[in-house]
Amino acid sequence: MQIAQHAMELLRNRMGEVVSATIPRLVVASILGGIVGFERELRHKPGGLRTNMFICFGSAMFTVLSARLAGNASESARIASNIITGIGFIGAGAILHERGTVTGLTSAATIFVVAGIGMAAGGGLYGTAVFGTLVMLIVLAFLGKLETIFELKTVAATYEVLGPESDAILEELSRILAEDELSLQDVHSARSNGHSRLVFTVHCLRSENEALNIRLHQSTVFASVQNLASLDRE
Repeated sequence: MQIAQHAMELLRNRMGEVVSATIPRLVVASILGGIVGFERELRHKPGGLRTNMFICFGSAMFTVLSARLAGNASESARIASNIITGIGFIGAGAILHERGTVTGLTSAATIFVVAGIGMAAGGGLYGTAVFGTLVMLIVLAFLGKLETIFELKTVAATYEVLGPESDAILEELSRILAEDELSLQDVHSARSNGHSRLVFTVHCLRSENEALNIRLHQSTVFASVQNLASLDRE
């Protein structure tokens, strides 16, 4: 009877140690991941509140489990390092290739850093986790606004132009784009109803895109000009 009571007391003490050391780390990871995710949610970016919270929580959990289950320090580090590999697949899913441009790089980088924050929280490095979260919020919120103010953010502008002949269209486009040292991306051409139709994408600053739009409409070679899309590049 005394042996059973002693075993139960040891089990309660052990459980108390595990809970006191584990739950606060997971809670902190969830909160910090949720803060970053909320910022991404407000900006309508891929990887919102739940995604970043789960990534941060999961990274913290794997870090805690690796420390508890591994037999030695080297084995613990090896288990935790596999988190980076798994996060790499998730980050790759956030990167989109469309119309010759790449978007989602910032979202992928955010996911990668959120995983690092979760690992820091899971390892009990609360100061490092909080500092990393603050740096991320500053970069995502304030530096993004500075890019907009100083017009440093590039866009992927897709245009459709109609003209009599594709050679004449390309020659005119080359002349116009050469003024700002821009180049054509993802060019598609077709011919219908006696006109040549050409769709292309240009990567440029927002101010350059506005000037390009004006010059395209001023050209007498094109029968019509249409701006199909202007996507911010992350």
